Formats: sequence, C-alpha cells, structure tokens
Amino acid sequence: MAAPPLKLEMTPPTGERLLRFVGDRVRFTLRSADGEPLPRGWRGLLRTNLGRGAVLRREIITSRGGERPMTGASWRDVPMRREDNEWCVELTLTEVGYFKAKAYAVDEKGWQLWPEGPDAGLSVHPDAYRTANTIYCAFTRLFGETKSLVATADRQLDAQLKQLDKQGYAVIPPSGKLRDLTKELPHIIDALGCRILHLLPVNPTPTTYARLGRFGSPYAGLDLTAIDPALIEFDRRTTGVEQFRELAYAVHAFGARLFLDLVINHTGWSSTLHERHPEWFLRGENGAFLSPGAWGVTWEDLVELNTRERELWDHLAEAFLTWCRRGVDGFRCDAGYKVPMPVWQYITARVREEFPETLFLLEGLGGGWNETEALLTEGGMQWAYSELFQEITGPQAAGYLDHAHKQSPRVGVLAHYSETHDNDRLAKKGREWSLLRNRLCALASANGAYGFTCGVEWLATERVLVHGCAGLAWGNEENIVPDLARLNQFLAGHPCFFDGAKLTRLSPLDSPVFALQRVSVDGKDAVLVLVNTDVEKSQILSVSLSDGTADCPQPAAEEGAVRTPRPALSSLEDLLGQPTPKAKLADDGKIQFALKPGACYCLALAGSSRRREETDLDPSGASPPPHVGGYVSGDAYRRARAQAAFAVSALSEVVEPEDLGPHDWLALARLAERDPKQFLGSLAYLDKNSPATICCRPWRPPCKATNSRT
Repeated sequence: MAAPPLKLEMTPPTGERLLRFVGDRVRFTLRSADGEPLPRGWRGLLRTNLGRGAVLRREIITSRGGERPMTGASWRDVPMRREDNEWCVELTLTEVGYFKAKAYAVDEKGWQLWPEGPDAGLSVHPDAYRTANTIYCAFTRLFGETKSLVATADRQLDAQLKQLDKQGYAVIPPSGKLRDLTKELPHIIDALGCRILHLLPVNPTPTTYARLGRFGSPYAGLDLTAIDPALIEFDRRTTGVEQFRELAYAVHAFGARLFLDLVINHTGWSSTLHERHPEWFLRGENGAFLSPGAWGVTWEDLVELNTRERELWDHLAEAFLTWCRRGVDGFRCDAGYKVPMPVWQYITARVREEFPETLFLLEGLGGGWNETEALLTEGGMQWAYSELFQEITGPQAAGYLDHAHKQSPRVGVLAHYSETHDNDRLAKKGREWSLLRNRLCALASANGAYGFTCGVEWLATERVLVHGCAGLAWGNEENIVPDLARLNQFLAGHPCFFDGAKLTRLSPLDSPVFALQRVSVDGKDAVLVLVNTDVEKSQILSVSLSDGTADCPQPAAEEGAVRTPRPALSSLEDLLGQPTPKAKLADDGKIQFALKPGACYCLALAGSSRRREETDLDPSGASPPPHVGGYVSGDAYRRARAQAAFAVSALSEVVEPEDLGPHDWLALARLAERDPKQFLGSLAYLDKNSPATICCRPWRPPCKATNSRT
C-alpha cells in the first residue's frame, strides 16, 4: 500500500489575513501537519506577489475589472530555507497594497504539494498611519462667522427667508470659507492634538435646480473636481483651487494630513457628468433617472451613477488623482459599499501608481461585513467607519469592540468616530455623556484611529445638517477642549496605543462596565481602561491580573489574551488626570473597582509609577507621556519608523524583500539618519542577486509571535 500523501500546514494559516505596515517583516513557515519529518530532497517555496506591487497594479488597471484576463505576471516563487523540521522564509514589506502568499513543497520528481485552503492575504499600510490617527471632521460651511451662531437667532433669520422663498427667490446666506478653516488649524492641530483634518465635500452644491434645504447638500455635488464658490474668499490674486492648496499647505506645515470626502456613487441633478454623460447614470424601466437611498429612505436630491460603465472609471480615477495633486492625503469614500469592488480596485491602483501612500477610508454604514472585508482587502482600501457610535450599552459596546479588535489587525482599521454629521450631537445629553463617549472611542481605538466632528469640543448641541447651517458653540465656556487634548496626547505618545499593541477585554460580555487591557508590543507598558457605560448607576467590577514581575505578559486563559503584573493598589495612576477609582483586593485575588455613573479611567498597570507635573502633559507633545519601558515612544517612534521605512523602500530598489535579512528596524533607522546621502550612495554597491548586508544587530521581541513586526 502506498503511504498517504504528506499533509502540510502553513504559518500564517491558509486563508488568514494580516495587517502590517511598510518596514515590518513577516515570517512564513511550512511543515507537516502531523509532525512527520520532512522528506529529504524536497524543497519548500513561497508563491507570492509581495515585492511586485507595480506589476500587480498595472495588471489590475489593464484588466479593468475583468474586461481583459489577468495574466498573473505579478506572482513569483521565493525559495524557503530548511530549519529543523520546517521550511521558512522572512520577507520585509516594502510597498503599500494588498498581497497574497501561499507556501508549497516540491518533491524529488518535481511534483507540487500544497496545503489545503486559500492564499493568506496581507494588507500593507503606509508607515505614517501606525499611530497618532486622531481625526477632526470639519464642515467648512460652518466656520467663519457662522461657527458662533445661536440657534434661536438662526431660526428667526430662517423665518424671514422663508417669506422670500414663497415669492420664488433662492436665498442662500453667506458660508464659511476655506480660509476661515485655515485660521482654526492652531486650535485643531496644536491645541486639540488632532493629526488628520477630514473635510466634508467641498464641491459646488445646487443653488436652485433640485436644491434640498436652505443651502443644498455637498453630497449632491455638481462637479467632482470643482470647488464650491461659496467656500472661496473673493480675491483677485487667487482661484478657488489655489485657496484649497493654501489650506492643504497649512495642514502639512502643522505636521498633519488632509482627508477629503469624495462621492462617486451619485451626483446632484444637472451635474457636469449628468449633463455631459447621461449614459453613465442609472435609469428605471420607465426611462427616469434613479435616486439612491438607504435604510428605506430615498435621497431625492441625488441621481445615481452607473459604475458598471467602465469609461466612467477613468473619469473617477482622474478625479481622485486631481485632488491628490492638490495636496489631499486620503479620502473618505461616501457610500463606498454601493460601488462595486472592481471599481475601487481600479481607482486605488491608479492612485497608488502616482501617490502610493494615499489612504482610503470606507463609509460602509448600511453595508454588510462581507462587503466591508472585501473592500478593505481586494478593493485596496485600508480603513472603514466603526459602528461603535451607535452601540450604547455595555454589552453592545463590548460585543462590537470584540469584533473591531479582531478585525482591525486582520483586514483594516475600524476608525471610531464619536459622532458623525449624520447623528444627533452627543452634547444634547450633556457634557458627561459627550466626554464618556469620546473617551470610550479614543481609549478603545486601534492604532489611535479616533475621530469627532467639529463642535464636539465646544459641546455644540445643534445637529450638523448638510442641507443647512448650524452653530458650533465656538468658545463655549463649558467645553471639553482640555479633555480631548489630553486624550489625543496619549494616543499619540503612549506605546499602548501604537501598532502591535495587544488588546484584551477583561470584563464579562454582559457587564455594564467595559474593561480593556492594552499592552505595548514589547510588553513593557500596559494600561487598564475602565468604562462604566451606565450613566445612572454606580457599578462594581472585579478584574483578574496576574502575579509576578516579568516584563513579558503571560498567556491568560483565553487564547491570545495577555496578563500584566498585578500592580500595588497604591501605585495605580489614572493617566487622564483624575483621582483613581476606589479599589480593593478581593479574597479571590482579583482587584475590585467601584465606578461612579459614566466614569472612565485609563490606569497605568506597567511602566512609570512616577507622577509627572501637569506642565509635563503639554498637548504639543514636547514632553513624553507618563510611562516607562525600553520602547521608543511618541514623535521619536514615528520619526524612527519613518526612517526605517525610507531605508527598506530604498533597499527594495536593488534587492528583493526576502534578501534584506533579519535586522533591527531601530538600528536601521539610526543608520539612515546618521548620513542619508552615504546610505543611499552605498546602495549602488549592493548586488541584486545576493542578500543585502546591513550593519544592524538582529533583534527579536521578548515574546514569541507568529509574525514579526520588527
């Protein structure tokens, strides 16, 4: 009888998906699933398109969603080396995109043997988005004199304008300008500590024809690349595009990034596309143009594009590229789930040919998770809207965050907006409710991806209506500006909010209190987040933390969970600057916390027990946050990571990703920083056919991990 065929297994497992960043390394292994010795004379190979991003993008563009067949030219076989009883290879990730890989064996006769299951997928994100991803969502119309409007005064003015409406006049009050928003950047970026300015659409809106509301909706755009004249300050020296460039330049000068809301599922009636290419729009059986909708509501001021028309794809891709050339770093893709995945594949491939670090944020609310996962991987997007803002109770929040914390390291970051322009203001329920929800969104975020809408910081209560205008309560004496600034400081500076941090829920799923443990990637810093989602009653929660003083967290009962050394109760410090909650050690060894209604804490479990003066907590980030550990933190971490990413990207021009060899990313960053010109000059002497020699001591994290981020 013939021996049964060898059954193989791969790490990462077949079908698994991973999110990593440019500069990270990923280790692939192939072994016998039954632990049997690998046959002599056999070879292990990794079939992948990693390192072939340019070829892959060109294939996607040429194929145009299946119009022409994909040739598979981006695939290649990477030899794996044999170590003990497995084959392995480690690759450095050098370019942004979604890639696939699968290992297989070749026997002595040349027959191939593959592990069961689909390819493993890797979403590689730009290095710049590892940390410090606080988003400030701004509706330009609401700035300038408008931002301090009083609701009652606005209603009185509106009553007068309605009299003119009845006579057939189109009355549109003045709007905030792009330059008004530019003037507020010191507040948004320096005072609040936000790192991304997200603009609602700036395209021209309807003024008469099919206008909805007083001002018309920016989501009923009339031209994808034009700027609404209402947002432009009359200036004989500059155009509207030049004033937009002023804003983009200023955002970058402050060290932040600019995102733009761009809508490609629909336009307003009588838009440029509607007039010039009516064949690119959907019609019903009676020949009438169709309006899109969601949740049983039809948006009558919109007309829906037919994105199955491939000629339209080029027009859409050029619109994205036009905005990138004007200084936009990323896009919020409104109703992105309504646009077929091949369209996004084509657009993101076109954009990344010229602007490889552009980030695409999917607004997938209303779509299913399968569509979201497909768009975050095959579709070329990286982030998606989180649904945490609509999960109110403790069990609801815990259930959703379990999902978010599982999927964010796999397929794409789910960004927690505390409120959006589609929702009622948090401040309608009071200051404490707004503060609670903002803290929950920030402290439970992945990679610090947390956002809020303009006016949240001033406790504005008027809902942001995209068809109208509302005040932002600017300068309100009762506000949460310092609270948000402190939150953003920790997201930007503390290693527990960086890429690779381990997040573990410690509270029961049905508890009104949400408890989340965050441990930095090197295991030397840890915090405990405690949130009482019950704003009416005090709650008690017992948390189990392990004994010991080891730096490296030990596995907990739940697979993949971590536990930190149990701190002395007297050493607990709330990093949000509040008095620590009441706590006592129970007989079963657990720590029991008593939390007031709506209370939220971020307690240091490992790291510094030394208190810092309030002056050290400058939102500018000049001083480090209160933590200790061997890991680089804050701006120093981002600078070093950027230098390492620059170095591996430069090296990838002369050697393959698998030939870079194990290295300490931090030492590589210092090598590039010491003399960038000499570093680049030395690349000319590297042999394309031999491994690169980097003068960096190999480094491994203190805890064994399946896939290295180093």
